[in-house]
Amino acid sequence: MFDIAPTELLIVALVALVVIGPKDLPRVMRTVGHWVGKAKGMARHFRSGLDTMMREAELEEMEKKWKEENERVMREFPSASAPASPPAAQTEAPPPPPEGEMPPSHDGDDRRELP
Repeated sequence: MFDIAPTELLIVALVALVVIGPKDLPRVMRTVGHWVGKAKGMARHFRSGLDTMMREAELEEMEKKWKEENERVMREFPSASAPASPPAAQTEAPPPPPEGEMPPSHDGDDRRELP
């Protein structure tokens, strides 16, 4: 993240050991770790907020494009928007078979016998 070489880290650790002292170094490192953890958490929260905002903006843009495309299609094909009523011949039930005859089967097997 900060691109710190191992030798640079060793020099910082030695300076901290000399300046802070071996007695207080664990407490200071714990405090530094705590603050670094808080900073990482805040950065993660900030990044997730930005990602959410970007996704919402993309969705709004896509919805706008879809709405425009839908309006264009509806202008081109206005008859497709109104439901067409089926023809009168298709809405009536088929006539009953004459008495004594079996109605044709729907599976293609017409070899049935009368009872």
